[in-house]
Amino acid sequence: MSEKIIPVVMPKWGLSMKEGTLTEWHVDEGDTIEVGQVIMDVETDKIASEVEAPDAGLLRRKVAEEGDVYSVQALLGVLAPPEVTDEEIDAYIAAFVQPSSEEGDEKEAASAYAFIDTDAGRIRYSHLNADASGTPYVLIHGFGGDLDNWLFNLDALAEKAPVLALDLPNHGQSAISADVQFNDLINTIVTVMDKLNIERAHLVGHSMGGLISGELARLHPNKVASLTLIGSAGLGKDINSNYIRGFVDSESRKTLKPVLQLLFADSSLVTRNLVDDVLKYKRLDGVKTSLNTLADQLFVDGTQSVALDLDAIPSPLVIWGESDAVIPASHASNISNAEVHVLAEAGHMVQMEQAAAVNALILSHTQ
Repeated sequence: MSEKIIPVVMPKWGLSMKEGTLTEWHVDEGDTIEVGQVIMDVETDKIASEVEAPDAGLLRRKVAEEGDVYSVQALLGVLAPPEVTDEEIDAYIAAFVQPSSEEGDEKEAASAYAFIDTDAGRIRYSHLNADASGTPYVLIHGFGGDLDNWLFNLDALAEKAPVLALDLPNHGQSAISADVQFNDLINTIVTVMDKLNIERAHLVGHSMGGLISGELARLHPNKVASLTLIGSAGLGKDINSNYIRGFVDSESRKTLKPVLQLLFADSSLVTRNLVDDVLKYKRLDGVKTSLNTLADQLFVDGTQSVALDLDAIPSPLVIWGESDAVIPASHASNISNAEVHVLAEAGHMVQMEQAAAVNALILSHTQ
């Protein structure tokens, strides 16, 4: 009967997650679970998020307790049909072995990130499933972000094709320089693509990354197989200047947390660890100056000062969070030839809050 038993395990989000805290179960023993149903909340050192069921079935046993920390792939629960006995479930739990070892996780983490030299300095990147066939995806984050903004998207896209995610200059763990201008961000992506032999890619840009993606498509159309714009800058004048200035100027947890909460429809997703990670980045030498320089180029007098040439963008996929408090969701309708999806229960970080829906839309648009 063991072949009828399906384990519910701690998910792995992104490249460096090793463990998570099961903060709340949303289902009870005896419940019938459907694929995609929210079954629990998990908090990591990056973010808190809901967990959707990858498998359907009857929840026969909760193994994990709320509030406890579990390593990635640890057994949290058991799905099984009624004909499987309690004794068989007990035996399955006792014999369960986690699929990956700590040593394997350490090796994976060590090889997850790499660095490459460009005119804008040393750039951190991750190139998943690099040897696979298919047109690669290139994921470009927004203002003040890094490649971890794609925490819940990397693996889903990498199942279909290679995926490149990088920290833009002056962001994440890439080099910091006050001399870097907006156009340098575009040129850096082109350089990294060339050095990694990515001739043509599906560009996926979030916020400022959408503006960068659109400009790259205009300047280098032969390099772009398709364009996905997520909560994108460059599609209208409006922007929440309180977010931009607050992100640049905040120097304490107390002032930064409410700024970061503007990114999400569910403000509880902004954990203490997330705030601390952003503060650590912002306290690096040169970060505040470089962010000010970039903000002065892109966001003048509380508006967006750089607009995309919409005629140069061929039928993009446009995704927005309905509750976006940074850039209005109404901007999604400003491209006449776009495939537009505005998702409920999501804010500016819609690719995190509605990851499964966003991943499905991207894959449908590009496959």
